[in-house]
Amino acid sequence: MRGGMLALATFALGLGSFMNILDLTITNVSVPSIAGDLGVSFTQGTWAITSYAVAEAIMLPLTGWLAQRFGAVRMFISATLLFTLASALCGLAFTFPMLLASRVMQGVVGASMIPLSQTLLTSVYPPQRRGLALGLWSMTTILGPIAGPLAGGWLTENLSWHWIFLINLPVGFIVAVLVATLFRDHETPRRRLPVDFVGLGLLVLGIGALQILLDKGNELDWFDSPFIVGLACLSGIMLAFFVVWELTDAHPVVDLRLFGRRNFAIGVTCLMLGTVAFFGTVVVLPLWLQSYQGYTPLWAGKVVAFGGMLALLLGPVVGANIHRIDARAVATFGFSTFALVAFWSARFTPDVDFWTLALTRLFMGIGISCFFLPLITINLSGLAPSQIAAATGLQNFMRNLGSSFGTAIMTSLWDHKGIEHHARLIEHVTAYNPLATSYLNQLQATGLTIDQALAQLDRTLTTQAYLLSTNAVLCISGMLMIALIGLIWWAKPPFTVRAVAE
Repeated sequence: MRGGMLALATFALGLGSFMNILDLTITNVSVPSIAGDLGVSFTQGTWAITSYAVAEAIMLPLTGWLAQRFGAVRMFISATLLFTLASALCGLAFTFPMLLASRVMQGVVGASMIPLSQTLLTSVYPPQRRGLALGLWSMTTILGPIAGPLAGGWLTENLSWHWIFLINLPVGFIVAVLVATLFRDHETPRRRLPVDFVGLGLLVLGIGALQILLDKGNELDWFDSPFIVGLACLSGIMLAFFVVWELTDAHPVVDLRLFGRRNFAIGVTCLMLGTVAFFGTVVVLPLWLQSYQGYTPLWAGKVVAFGGMLALLLGPVVGANIHRIDARAVATFGFSTFALVAFWSARFTPDVDFWTLALTRLFMGIGISCFFLPLITINLSGLAPSQIAAATGLQNFMRNLGSSFGTAIMTSLWDHKGIEHHARLIEHVTAYNPLATSYLNQLQATGLTIDQALAQLDRTLTTQAYLLSTNAVLCISGMLMIALIGLIWWAKPPFTVRAVAE
């Protein structure tokens, strides 16, 4: 493709991918409204997030097999239309079970949209411009998690939670029509492969149990819960059998042999761990702002949204020049910038203002835009055209797994560190501490009773404790990024991406 058709194809595939990724996070800030409207508890309401994440995690590794069986173009169009239908059912849901069923359908049918959009995009760009194509595509993976809470907060506050799903209807229809029109002559070869039912069953049980474990672990106090222990055992056993089965089966449903390639193994490992650090800031920062700084979901979303501004501008620039620079050097710059901004952000004080928060997120966008794209380029380098769809599916699965690990681990760490810091601070509140007694006297001078003054002091200590906890999470995210610098240099050039159409 050339000119206007190429630009339109890029827009259509990018928009479809963005819509799908947006639905991973747009629901987060709307859970209280959904739970209240449908008459369930907040804990039950979080299953609106978990059900989608579990279904998508299970289906992502199957993208390569599905693309070979049905064709990449046909599969993408079908997935987009079914995802749009599932979005309509979510928006029209009048009971919680109906919403859950619709969210599961969204995850199942929409999982292949993200990797297939990446696969099709590389197929219509000339070799020297595939870096630009991947740069444009990578913006969707960056902006989706950032824009989700912002869009969800605005729609829930100004319209209703139903609209976080209904906005997908015109978008999905436009994407399906454009792709069907522009890619009608770009269908990939199809092969009627046997269905690996054993591998599929092991994958469903193993990944499903793991995803539920990650989503519910913090809420159920991790391994103090028999339910979490059972999920961990089930997941470990099923995934161990899955790996053995897939490596020995003649027609595996997931091509795990891709991990035998050095660049793919290193690239997806860095992508998963980098996503853990990325989501550590994307999830914990708005949680802290809303819980202890008095921000509404919309204003917390605005802070996080600043991280996408420079990423939006730099993504195409990095992509257009990625073939001129060593991808490992670009990734190193991205890791370093992210880490430096994380360490800077870890110096927050309780009176930090909106623009200081926004400025740190703005500069963090530089690091984010400079590590996603090089990692994608390294992952896909040197693969045969027939392996691209399977590789993009596994790559996005690892990114999705990183977001789940990041959300679960960082929120749990944030909560436990907050409790620990509060316990340490409260030890210093004694009759022999002049600062504590002076503060209590000041509160009582305003007319508060001793009990009210102590309660106010406890709230102050809690705010300080969770500020320290937030700073600790930011430091850990930064250190994780620094650790990835050594790993990425084990990748071996050249880093060239081939297309499925070659």
